[in-house]
Parts: sequence; C-alpha cells; structure tokens
Amino acid sequence: MKKKKVTSTDIARKAGVSQSTVSMVLNKKYNVSFSKETIERVEKAAKELGYVAPKRKVRKAGKKEKHLAVFCPNLTNPYYVMLLQGVEMRARDEEYTLFVCNTQRDLGMEERYLKMMPSLNPMGIIYMCNPSECFMDMVERLAERIPVVIINNQNEKLSLDAVELDNSKLGRLMARHLLDLGHKKVAYITPPLTTRQKQRSKRTEGFLKEFEKEGLKSQVIVKEAGEQMDIGVANVDSEYRVGYELTKELMEEEADLTAIVGLNDMIALGILDALYELKYRVPHDVSVMGCDNILFGKMHKVALTTIEHFVIFKGRDACDIIMKKIKFKHADFADMEPVNTYHVEYEPKLITRGTTSYAKITDRTKQK
Repeated sequence: MKKKKVTSTDIARKAGVSQSTVSMVLNKKYNVSFSKETIERVEKAAKELGYVAPKRKVRKAGKKEKHLAVFCPNLTNPYYVMLLQGVEMRARDEEYTLFVCNTQRDLGMEERYLKMMPSLNPMGIIYMCNPSECFMDMVERLAERIPVVIINNQNEKLSLDAVELDNSKLGRLMARHLLDLGHKKVAYITPPLTTRQKQRSKRTEGFLKEFEKEGLKSQVIVKEAGEQMDIGVANVDSEYRVGYELTKELMEEEADLTAIVGLNDMIALGILDALYELKYRVPHDVSVMGCDNILFGKMHKVALTTIEHFVIFKGRDACDIIMKKIKFKHADFADMEPVNTYHVEYEPKLITRGTTSYAKITDRTKQK
C-alpha cells in the first residue's frame, strides 16, 4: 500500500500551529517573527512525520515567456490608465503578462526601452501613442520580427498596424456642440502644441476649423501651456494645474467668455475648480467641456460634458491584433502568411452632461 504523503496541514496539527506558520518556517521565511520554540516545534514535527519537501519545478529551456511590451507616455492621466486597462483585460484572457515602459515623454527614456526589446524578447509591442519620429526606423525594424500595434492619430501615415483616433474629428465635435448652443466667444486650453505632440495640434485644429466655418475663428482664444510642462517627470496633477492656472489668467484677460474647453478631461477639471473659486456659475455664466470621458468626469457633482471615444475598447483591440498575428504565425499555413495591416477606428460620441448650456445673454444683447 502506497504511503500517504505528509502535508503542511499534518505538520500544523501535530505542532499545534497554523498551516501558514508551517509553510513560512519550512520555507525559511523568517520576515515574520517566530519564537525559537515555534521553529523547533515545527521542524521536529516535520522530521517525525517524515515530511519531504516538494521539488521545485525547473523551467524548460527555450520556452518563451508570454509577455507583451507596452509603451506609455505617462500614467498620470487616467486616459492612459484606461488604455492600459483595456490591453490588460485582453492579455489576461490569453495568459500574457505586460511589461509597461513609461517613457514620460522623454526621448532618452524611449530610446533606452527600445534598445531593451531584443533582450526582453516580447511577443508583441503596443505603443499607446505615436512613436517619436526619430525612432520610427527602430520601431519598424522591430515590427519585422514581432507584431507592433500603435494607438495613433489617424492623420499620421504609418505602415504599421494601428488602432486609430481622428483627433481632428474630436475637436470638430467639441466645437459643434458649443456652436449649436450659441457660443461665439470661447477659449481653448491645451498643453504645449509641440511638433512631437501632434495629436494635441490635430484636436486643436479641428476645433478651430469648425469655428472658422461660421466665420468665428477670431473669437476663439487658444491658451497654451509652456513647453516646460513636457520636460521632466509629469506630476499627478500636471494637466489639472494647466486647466486651473490658465483659467485664472484667462478670466483676468477676457471677462466676456461664454465657454472654456479643455483639450482633455483632466484639464477641464482644473478649469471647473478655477471657475468655482472665482465665483462663476457653471454652466449659467460659463460652459465647460472636456474630452476622453474619464471616470472623474462622470461623478455627480462634476457631471462634465465630454467626448467618448471608447478608450478601453481601443486598448483591448490593440492587444487583440497582437494575438491574431501571434496565432497566425503558429498556424499550419503560416508559410503562406499574407502582408496584412489592421486599422481600427471608433466613431466618437458627444456625452452631454451638466457643465454646458446655452450661451449666456449679455447686457448688449438685452439692449437690442
């Protein structure tokens, strides 16, 4: 008859201690303080019962780890956290782990992560923004070996797989909502509109073009943060502070604004707080609008009007494209693999809440 295997539960019963104590003592994990008497009692019980420690599993040589690399410009804006959540949801379904490369919009950091890729040997790479132009050659070389997907601005001409975002369309949708409410004198607050951050410029251009159609482009004040904002590690409240501080400046310079728009929801939250401090009523005095539909904008006391462009779904789809390509390579007909490029795009949707309303009637209008 086969002898019954001694377990940690058997030892715990004999030694008069918990099973977790037995586990930590036998594995020499003394970070939790045990008395000398407890340790000796556990070890003696294990010896008397004939306990044999299980052999550690040795990883088979050559077996490739199932992980993906994700390049992210920062994790201070919930937008990127939502994208990452979408990627992780899909990766977890296929038992993949993620290696997150937070570049902090720093060229040196992005380059170091890219140079790590051959040794890290991921099964795929997801860029949660456009790669910096100076590294496109490196990214394209990587794409020759493994699947690479970019969550990018649709206006960029890329030959790689992409989940696209038409930032110009988002800007036009924001502008059209305000124009339909009768707003003519408005402000638009944005982080630095540098050549590296084209998605910001595209959204801003879309907004301005919609006002230009109505002959009102000159009535839009674009308030832009200084370039130093993108230098160094972003603070958790960096974009919020842009909205807050630039709104304070705006309201000193332009008292007759009827609406202020933030490039994204984090900036819009800063706009709201600044207006509340200045005793403006939102939306009675000034309407406020953002973009991205992050969690904080949905809260009852904020109720921010925004644009939904299905961020979590984009992260999920980027990961799904990677999975499709990996599975194709291991299929029986992989020797006839076609050159296929995926492009996915969602139609943005206006989410009207409590921070926008019809433009206020000025004293001049009343006199007419």
